[in-house]
Amino acid sequence: MIVIGAGMGGLATAARLAAAGHSVTVLERAPRTGGKVGSIRHDGFVFDTGPSLLTLPAVYRQLFDATGGALDDSVELIAVDPAFTYRFADGATVQVPGADPAAVAAALGGTFGAAAGSRWRSLMARASRVWSLTRGPVLDRPVTGMADLLPLARKVGDIRAVAPLTSLRRLGERTLGEPHLVTLLDRYATYTGSDPRQAPAALMTIPYVESAFGVWHVRGGVHRLAAAIADRVALTGGEIRTATPVAEILTGDGRIRGVRTATGEFLPADVVVVNADARDAYTRLLDPPGQRVAGSQVRRATSRVASFSGFSLLLGLRGRTPGHTHHTVLFPASTDAEFDQLFARWPQPLPDPTIYACTPADPLMHPPEGEAVFVLVNAPRHADHRQGVRPGTVDWRAPGVAEGYAEGLINLMAARGWPVRDRLLWWRWRSPADLADETGAPGGSIYGSASHGPQGAFLRPANRTPISGLYLVGGSTHPGGGLPLVAMSAAIVSRVVRADLAAGVRGAPAPSR
Repeated sequence: MIVIGAGMGGLATAARLAAAGHSVTVLERAPRTGGKVGSIRHDGFVFDTGPSLLTLPAVYRQLFDATGGALDDSVELIAVDPAFTYRFADGATVQVPGADPAAVAAALGGTFGAAAGSRWRSLMARASRVWSLTRGPVLDRPVTGMADLLPLARKVGDIRAVAPLTSLRRLGERTLGEPHLVTLLDRYATYTGSDPRQAPAALMTIPYVESAFGVWHVRGGVHRLAAAIADRVALTGGEIRTATPVAEILTGDGRIRGVRTATGEFLPADVVVVNADARDAYTRLLDPPGQRVAGSQVRRATSRVASFSGFSLLLGLRGRTPGHTHHTVLFPASTDAEFDQLFARWPQPLPDPTIYACTPADPLMHPPEGEAVFVLVNAPRHADHRQGVRPGTVDWRAPGVAEGYAEGLINLMAARGWPVRDRLLWWRWRSPADLADETGAPGGSIYGSASHGPQGAFLRPANRTPISGLYLVGGSTHPGGGLPLVAMSAAIVSRVVRADLAAGVRGAPAPSR
């Protein structure tokens, strides 16, 4: 078996399949493993350059249990409490606690009024129901079409709870009313690279999961989790080859034949799992005969609106920022203006974005008298160098664009009450162009396609493709992006591959060990 891509989805799939006795080789284009889960070190400062928090750790506990060891033997998880500090443009500030839905509602009620807290509590009770309805039938199983979603439509009350035709924004306006809470709920659309005015109401489950199961820090950084899974691949007998880009996936008679690397090496395989952006997998990697066979899935992968990217600052600061918590979110005056620009036909770097900052009080990530701050803002995708500047993208490589934007963000942080310039010991910026170069994500798109509309959220590119022996895993495929869903995607793919092999429908050899 060959797994293309050593991101979290590819590594988790490889570990599961290797633990089941299959011979697995992972081919990674970059010189390191982890994909979007990366890190940068400088003079005692350590920064996660991708996800900076972990939710729903149970799915990773299940991964490690299934592959021969306990998660806690490999990494240390630390509950983050308070989970977030939110600061709004009008000066309103609220800290929300970790794994305690009632306490979250109480904190919001204490700042925005008892009625607001009560409405948030009611919405999270509804989100709990939606989570229960969708976890098994949708998130834990392969979904290839509308027929697979029928379990959600058996009861009128269930349909009303999920509200598939209602946007997250509309849900907030109807059920919360209070403008600050609507803005807070809107933020969770960005977890899928989406516009809350077009993303489905079902994304209400994201804040529910945070408050019900907690927000977690990986001691030393989230990149240590990726390294631990890579170690698990090796321990279960898998092989990882870095700096080995795949040029083409080869097919014949509607089935997988193998892959060809960029150096021209042909590697035969009956099973190939692709942990890359689905549209890239179908349009750039898959040979033309395979593209014709997989025509419907190619159209699904390429017809969706791409998710946005991110622009980040890595700040090594002198001293500690008084009163700042592990996660801080600074909202702009108008989130509508932010989303208008993100999905504009001809966007520009956002002048007034939401600012997310992660400031871990972790001695493994900063010097004793220093502070490592990771700042992330939503950003339009980078123009693909193969196609030139196209609608929906910005040329982040154009002279002065990224540099000027980074300086502007430092000034914007000061304007929002967090001046850092005088404390800078070292800093670096990373644009969507850097993300695209380092991870292969088209334009630096973080989540593949945006979750716009019910189909965009629930009918992402399927894990099992029409090509016999070809499977897709990761954030651009079912069930979606983010660390928990990527781990679920890997669990689905490993089960499907093993079931197909057992049924003999893929023509692959039996397990080698």
